[in-house]
Amino acid sequence: MAETPTPRTLSVTTEIVASVLRIEVAPGDRVHAGQTLLVLESMKMEMPIDSPADGEVIRVAVAVGDVVQEGDELAELRL
Repeated sequence: MAETPTPRTLSVTTEIVASVLRIEVAPGDRVHAGQTLLVLESMKMEMPIDSPADGEVIRVAVAVGDVVQEGDELAELRL
């Protein structure tokens, strides 16, 4: 009997302390590598967080206005 492959997931995290300024995707959206998922703001600078791979957004773990810490999960993708 053939095994069904298990879909891989990828957690997108932040490397800085910042505020969530905009969220540009929603669960169920198909995204491409390099596509902006959300935008963070730190020290009056906007930093887009781009998808590291093609996939589907499973969940967005933050909301606009949230303050995130280094290593916090921002979104989860199914590859």
